[in-house]
Amino acid sequence: MYEIDDAASAVRFECETREMVNGFKFRDRIWLRDDFVDWMEAAARTRFDVASIDAVVAIPTTLSHRINRGYDQSALLAAALARRLDRVFLNRALARIGHPKRQSSLAEEERAENVKGTFAVREPSLVRGRTILLVDDIMTTGSTLSECAKTLRAAGAWRVWSVTLARSVRT
Repeated sequence: MYEIDDAASAVRFECETREMVNGFKFRDRIWLRDDFVDWMEAAARTRFDVASIDAVVAIPTTLSHRINRGYDQSALLAAALARRLDRVFLNRALARIGHPKRQSSLAEEERAENVKGTFAVREPSLVRGRTILLVDDIMTTGSTLSECAKTLRAAGAWRVWSVTLARSVRT
């Protein structure tokens, strides 16, 4: 199922970190970004050969979420992480197309089907032949990351790695 070549997450999405991440994502606690990027940078540097990363790309959020929140949490993390890693941030390299259901409302088996075909690369020449570090806030099943990686690879990306702030813990 997974199209990602390698993945890392900074923290487990449970207890206090769940509250912090949700505060950042839903309650305008943007001031947490720098601490979160510290964690993500550590995860990325531990897991990947950072010198091999050509560009950083954020998983795009929906327009309605950007309007409701006033920001795109994944883009905030990705832009700051790109600066820390001294890599180019390809803002809006990926676009959301279509209107899938909200992933958090779906069962695990429904998530992969829900995001099929919902992403597009705006300018394939920016990703062609490159190693892309894909950034998101939370990884639950990996369906969204996998679909984005599939889309990037179809546009010519050589490798797609991902780093997320948090990884959901399944019981």
